[in-house]
Amino acid sequence: MALQAKFLLLACLILYSALIQISEAGEGGIAIYWGQNGYEGTLAEACNTDLYAYVNIAFLIQFGGGRDLVLNLAGHCNPPDCTQFGPEIKTCQSKGIKVLLSIGGSVGSYYLTSAEDAKNVANQIWDSYLGGSNSSATRPFGDAVLDGVDFDIEGGSNLYYDNLTYYLKELYDQQTIKTYYLAAAPQCYYPDHYLDAAIKTGLFDFVWVQFYNNPSCQYNSTDGDVRKLLNSWNNEWTPLLKAKEKLFVGLPASPAAAGSGYIPPDVLINQVLPEIKNSPKYGGVMLWSRYYDVLNGYSPIIYPYIKNANLLLPSMRMSE
Repeated sequence: MALQAKFLLLACLILYSALIQISEAGEGGIAIYWGQNGYEGTLAEACNTDLYAYVNIAFLIQFGGGRDLVLNLAGHCNPPDCTQFGPEIKTCQSKGIKVLLSIGGSVGSYYLTSAEDAKNVANQIWDSYLGGSNSSATRPFGDAVLDGVDFDIEGGSNLYYDNLTYYLKELYDQQTIKTYYLAAAPQCYYPDHYLDAAIKTGLFDFVWVQFYNNPSCQYNSTDGDVRKLLNSWNNEWTPLLKAKEKLFVGLPASPAAAGSGYIPPDVLINQVLPEIKNSPKYGGVMLWSRYYDVLNGYSPIIYPYIKNANLLLPSMRMSE
């Protein structure tokens, strides 16, 4: 009996240790960009697939310099009147999906002229899309309250985005009713020209790095080599982030979605995910975009492999 008790204690310790390792590793989820193609389906349809944990509504293409905010959702609606998506946002949120406003994009007119300008933009976004109560603000999605802001800054000046980060976080912290999030989508080459200072604030919850259109740090389709991507992930991005920040592999959802960097699902599943999933900073995979995901069916293939593996222990038989 003494031997049996010792064996049981050892088994419990092994189980406890394994559970701690699982809890420290990221759970894993898919983030998707929606809003830049009228043929990608509705927001509610995207969320009802149950494939995505995060949806970035793209893009807020004008801000800064004292100007009004301008939203562009391609063929989905005519901003600022996009109130039909308010109920759809709530549908997504009712399923536990975080819905963020993505600011910037590759086409637009956006910049920040000073720290004070960054503060004004933070207030504009807060009042128009988040938890602000300014009755004079235009709310394109009606009374729907988004879950945060994603920085996809790919042009203009790189100044004052750290200030914008601080000011949004201050607004977030002034209330306790709802949790709001900050996300960033830098290029994989380090440091990112536009977002380096902002990311170094340590205030972002999610950093979905664009491992595409950047040959120096992406998958090489010519020879199937994943080493550049993994080196960038392990040696540049993982050490940079604070413990609470979650790191995502950003990928095109089809070969047509980007100029380069598309990873076939089997390569992602067998060569990339096993190398990154057990990191406590692992957050999952970000895909550009919902339209290309619909065309190529990428996320349904990878979805079962995104989360960390369930705890499996070898079978043990106790001695009598």
